[in-house]
Amino acid sequence: MPSFRIFSQSDILSLVDQRIGETKIGEKVAVYHSPDEKIGHNTLPLGKAISINALKQHTAKFVLLGIPEDIGVRANYGIGGAKTAWQPALKCLLNMQQNTFFKGENILVLGEFNIPDDDSATVENLRLMVSQIDDLVYPMIHAIVAAGKIPIVIGGGHNNCYPIIKGTSLAINAKIDVLNIDAHADLRNPEEGRHSGNGFSAAIAHQFLDQYRILGLKQNYINQAQLDFISHHDNVKAFYLDDILAYQQDLRVTAEILLNRTKSALGLEIDLDSVTGALSSASTPSGFTLNEVRQLLLQLQRKFKYLHICEGAYQLANGQTDHNMGKKIALLVSDFIKSHQLA
Repeated sequence: MPSFRIFSQSDILSLVDQRIGETKIGEKVAVYHSPDEKIGHNTLPLGKAISINALKQHTAKFVLLGIPEDIGVRANYGIGGAKTAWQPALKCLLNMQQNTFFKGENILVLGEFNIPDDDSATVENLRLMVSQIDDLVYPMIHAIVAAGKIPIVIGGGHNNCYPIIKGTSLAINAKIDVLNIDAHADLRNPEEGRHSGNGFSAAIAHQFLDQYRILGLKQNYINQAQLDFISHHDNVKAFYLDDILAYQQDLRVTAEILLNRTKSALGLEIDLDSVTGALSSASTPSGFTLNEVRQLLLQLQRKFKYLHICEGAYQLANGQTDHNMGKKIALLVSDFIKSHQLA
């Protein structure tokens, strides 16, 4: 059965390469504890979330959790591997230096979802499994946001944007807005079954997502049905990578234009298939550089309700590997946290 594993201090320290004379982020991060809960083996079953009141007692502002699955990607006819990004990303983040610039005390490392998989499952069955993942994820996000914290979620497929948006919306009792840095719109028809390509259209259809902004969409990789969806929905707007290149548009200025009319309840999605050379099911030779995305995070100085980094892979099912994937994600996480200190 799907579940959520809460990390202990020993779980965290087992990933830290300690050294005399210096302190790593992992030696300073917080872990979740609640004196009111009796949880066997630190595992929460499907549908159960952590205590909102207990989480409020923690001083850390950011709550880090992983969704190591690629079911949604495979349900969208993609290549498996997104489940391999979480552990390397976590280890790289925990082994960053604790210093004046970046401090671990503001991070609570909550844990990871345990999602059973079936490599032989049909696409139809995979899509049913994605719906189960939705039901597993959104209560946890709801609890984190309701406690006044900011979830940082490392995936996993982009299917998980839906339960993250749902959980955030339910926590604040209002629709939210989202900026998605992505080569794809992920606005396919949700009626065909849940997968990584229809999380945002599902969130719009179920009244959890209001203003949806896409930065870096590629003209050659969006079907006409999704173009029609965008043209028929005033709440959906996109800037194409093709236009940014053609007109040499400044990325920050472009993002600020996109964010015009968005509310303060704003989520941030980073699909790593938008980053040149980042390994994913839809890896690209032409996209934003990692430094461009990092610079944008630091320059925007917006307070987001959550961060979701998805679709990256340390190793794909076809054998391709990206040994720097963990460090790429860890840098984006640290930039996101630093940007909130500047906003």
